[in-house]
Amino acid sequence: MEDAKPVVIQETEPPAGGALVKRHRISTRLWHWTNALSLLVLFMSGLMIFNAYPRLHWGDKGSIHDPAWLEIGGDKTRGYLKLGDSEIPTTGVLGHWRNAEGELRNRAFPYWTTIPSRFSLPVARNWHLAFAWVLSLVLTLYMLRSLFNGHVRKDLHIHRAEWSPRHIWHDIKDHARLRFPTGAAALNYNILQKLSYIGVIFVLLPLMIATGLSMSPGMNAGVPWLPELFGGRQSARSVHFICAFLLLGFFFIHMAMVLLAGPFNELRSIITGWYRLPTEKEVAE
Repeated sequence: MEDAKPVVIQETEPPAGGALVKRHRISTRLWHWTNALSLLVLFMSGLMIFNAYPRLHWGDKGSIHDPAWLEIGGDKTRGYLKLGDSEIPTTGVLGHWRNAEGELRNRAFPYWTTIPSRFSLPVARNWHLAFAWVLSLVLTLYMLRSLFNGHVRKDLHIHRAEWSPRHIWHDIKDHARLRFPTGAAALNYNILQKLSYIGVIFVLLPLMIATGLSMSPGMNAGVPWLPELFGGRQSARSVHFICAFLLLGFFFIHMAMVLLAGPFNELRSIITGWYRLPTEKEVAE
């Protein structure tokens, strides 16, 4: 079936299923793709930086002589991930793997997950710092614009009725059963979407920036209290690592929802801004 042509909707007439409507502002679309690229480079370059010292500690100091709450390593025959006192074998995936030339390597993350693919801490730091500034700038601009243009108030504000346990449980069941809203209701974020977007935009991303600054020697000299907010530089590094993988988890869930809701329609909305409202028949199928 061909998509319907864009229609003009009266202010008092709610858009019906099948209509093409403008869903995302250009600022949202630009932020989305800039943010996606920045986080990809930051994540992959961050894994290379982690490879230089694949251990995480709590507190202000950490070395190979101090207990680590997480360690990824390997020897001549195996790879492992240590989480506290537990050890998980990861041979061939983490800690002990072969590069593109078939050579064995004993680094935490394999070459295809890192920037650059060959071990180089200075290059990884350059990539990481450059895109950290990009992320910080676009996040600040997006947050300010969202506050002033009403996006936070209209789209992300959680109303009192939505905090009801019954309402939250109803949304969880609808997601589990892949029951997506239709018609004009598809334009509104549900409670789970609001919580996830608020958590990413106003909690995880600012935490990533703050903990990243806490690990900078220059910032430590100018703002010595910043790492103390997280219990020390090593604690800030641990929080930075945890936030990175929470963002990765959000990405996988986000992509799963895009695929289940209709990838063509969802991609069109975030590229062009136009979104075709799903119909009851499409959801039932």
